[in-house]
Amino acid sequence: MSSWKRDFASGLVVLGPILVSLYLLFWLYGFVAGFTPAVILDAEALQWLVPGSGDQAAQTRRQLAQFVRVTTVLVVFAALTLSIGYLMRTTVGGLAERMVDDVANRVPGLRVVYNASKMAAETAFGEQDSLQEPVKLEVWEGLRMTAFRTGKTTDDDREVLFLPTSPNITTGYVIEVEPDRLMEIDEDVEDALTRILSAGFGDADRHGGMDAGVPIDVVDDRESAAAVADGAVREGTIDAGESTDPGDDGGGGSTRT
Repeated sequence: MSSWKRDFASGLVVLGPILVSLYLLFWLYGFVAGFTPAVILDAEALQWLVPGSGDQAAQTRRQLAQFVRVTTVLVVFAALTLSIGYLMRTTVGGLAERMVDDVANRVPGLRVVYNASKMAAETAFGEQDSLQEPVKLEVWEGLRMTAFRTGKTTDDDREVLFLPTSPNITTGYVIEVEPDRLMEIDEDVEDALTRILSAGFGDADRHGGMDAGVPIDVVDDRESAAAVADGAVREGTIDAGESTDPGDDGGGGSTRT
């Protein structure tokens, strides 16, 4: 591989995750801005901050008002989430949660969606170790797959696992496996998900970041050519020194009288 191709590939490795993250943030900003009501802050209320009656001034006020609305919604959502989480640790919070569960389970259509969403949220953000523990499952002889415990068991004491697909982990299979068929591994959920998301090409190192798997030694072509030329010069100098012996000139040297 030529030097410019290696440099281009190295640049993609660095810029790729950054561009994807920026795109997701841009999409999230547009999504939140799409349903934030103008009643939070109207663009004309910023007339004192951005004066003017032209199109450019009006557009600037609209963009600034949109940014303020998005920021307000995110701050209120974060504060509301923290408040509800704190309330859930109290007796009143537990009672309120049971009341909401009871009401949701009485509605036939809402019951399935509510329970599935709640289970997914508990699996993703729960504090139990069983919900955040990957295991190995040997589906065929000599073939292992990575699955995740859900913390649920069946009536016959089989463990319920989620077997994600790669690289799209939002799809997969819910399987019921006997506990003695599972292999415990010394790995956290971050390392396992990183391997699945990268289609097996990378592993998340806890101390060294992302390990690409196979190290590649990059050697500059100019340095390689210089080393070859230097070796040739050294070899030529040695050969010349061996063929020019001052005592071997055929005449035995000069005679002093």
